[in-house]
Amino acid sequence: MTSNKKTTVLFTFVLAVFSLGASLGRAQDVPTAPEIGPLAANLDSNATLGGAEANDGATAADPAAQTTNATTSKASSEDDQWHIAVSPYLWLPGMYGTIGFPNRNLKVHASAGDVLSHFRFGLAGTVEVRRKWLVMPLDMLWVRLEDNHPLPLEAGVVTANAKLGEFLLTPKIGVRFVDLERIKVDFLTGFRYWHINTNLAFNPSALGLSFSQSLNWVDPLVGGRIQLPLSPKIVVNLAGDVGGWGTGSLIEYQLVGLLGYKIKPTWTLQAGYRYLRVAYRSGLFLLNIDDPGAAFGVTWQVK
Repeated sequence: MTSNKKTTVLFTFVLAVFSLGASLGRAQDVPTAPEIGPLAANLDSNATLGGAEANDGATAADPAAQTTNATTSKASSEDDQWHIAVSPYLWLPGMYGTIGFPNRNLKVHASAGDVLSHFRFGLAGTVEVRRKWLVMPLDMLWVRLEDNHPLPLEAGVVTANAKLGEFLLTPKIGVRFVDLERIKVDFLTGFRYWHINTNLAFNPSALGLSFSQSLNWVDPLVGGRIQLPLSPKIVVNLAGDVGGWGTGSLIEYQLVGLLGYKIKPTWTLQAGYRYLRVAYRSGLFLLNIDDPGAAFGVTWQVK
């Protein structure tokens, strides 16, 4: 499937989800406290189908319960407090694709285990601020990989040291236009800043072959996310975005699916899958990489 077809499929999926969410919003306007995601989801202990049915029964039998439920619903919809969630996470992607120049490129095929074996340092996390319908997530990823190989030559042994660093910063802003007990849907827009640097050094370097190069670009993004509470402790989070369109990269997109389990009122464990693809060209240089892999994290609901 070509990149254009993949982009069309992703847009179709997002539009279909937004249409479904809007239909559910018109059919059942039951506001609840918004959730945090995709890597910062916090479960609402009352967001269950069974709990909703129990409350309906109590309302029919007891006018006092009806008044209490109405008051709670109103308080939830008028919540004007700032909410903050912090989610450090670990992403274990493989790396597959092509790097280089026309007729002189390198095929990359590294599993998650291969990438992890060359891991030297990294930080990754999401911070999200929310108030009413406004959501503002910020995602950051910084990783450094390194490898050393002896190269036997006629004049002796030369050691080659290769380093690769990658830094991604993704601020977004969006609206929660569906906020129900059974589903929550956000529309998001923002940008992703890419910084990739490579360094290859030989020791001894009498031949003068050592070099260093870095790439920097910014891609505008649009996307969305969906949260589906399955029980008081379990929630499914789905998210995706697409961008680039020649402004920075030719095209880039990502898909995220996570399952969250609430272990304490303010702590949620999460595990799932993240897929990131980028096709970037600068002059004759081409970077065409797919990064699929498992993701694990924990969310702390600060306030």
